[in-house]
This record gives sequence, C-alpha cells and structure tokens, in this order.
Amino acid sequence: MITENLQKAINDQITAELWSSNLYLQMSFYMEKEGWDGAAHWLAKQSEEEKEHAMDMAHYLIKRGGTAKVSMIDVVPEGWGDYAEVFKNVYDHECHVSELINSLVDVASAEKDKATQDFLWNYVREQVEEEATASAIVDKIRKAGNAGLFYIDAELAKR
Repeated sequence: MITENLQKAINDQITAELWSSNLYLQMSFYMEKEGWDGAAHWLAKQSEEEKEHAMDMAHYLIKRGGTAKVSMIDVVPEGWGDYAEVFKNVYDHECHVSELINSLVDVASAEKDKATQDFLWNYVREQVEEEATASAIVDKIRKAGNAGLFYIDAELAKR
C-alpha cells in the first residue's frame, strides 16, 4: 500500500506530466503554423511521450493500491518567438521536470518506499536523456544559424 503523502506527490506529478504534454502539443501547433513541420512533428511526439509518463505513473499508483487523480491542468503559453527560442524553452522545461522528478524521489525516500524509488529511477534516467536531447538540439540550432534550420527541421521530422 502506498502512503497518502506519496500518493499525493505522484498525483501532482501526473498533473505536471499532462501539463507538459499540453505544452509540447501547443508548441507543435505553433511550429506547424510557422511552417516548421519537422519541429512540429518532434514536439507532437514529445507531447505523446509526456502523456505516456502520466499514464505509467497512474497505472503504477493503482497497482500499489492508490487512487490516480488528474487535477486541474493550467493553461499553457501560446507563443515562443523563433525556432531557437522554442527549443530553449523545451530545454528549460525538461530541466524543470527533472527537478520535479528528483523531488518525487526524495518523497519516496522519506517514506521509505523502495519500490517507488526503484520505479522513479527509470524517470530520473529518462530525464537525463531528455535534457541531453533538448540541449543538443539547442546547440545544433545555435551552430547551424538560420541557414541550417531547414536541415535541422528535416532531421527532427525523422523522430
């Protein structure tokens, strides 16, 4: 059985993951409107991935005897400027999510719930990858300059 404190923390993370999904979906719409179909595709895939995280956490919570809940999800921003700014926001957001996951691991540790700690370490490792991917995209955009954005956009479309 999972503790109430940990159940609340996981439910908060479920809501955060769904907010992230909406954020990336809105970014995808924005980039499509701006004519960057590759980035729009990549961001839509990222949106799906964040929703999968929320679903995995909900299923885990239920398996442990808890109740999964979705709280109200705040509205996401709608405009980000140019290509580089969009992906700088992606990187910053992934860093924020890493902080949230680390805090969730701390709650599981304080509750002495080793099973949940183990479950969450998968997300810690995944967040390292997501940060690294976003950072690499930001770096490539910086190095490529405006002329190279078409190449980067074509690469992002391959995801």
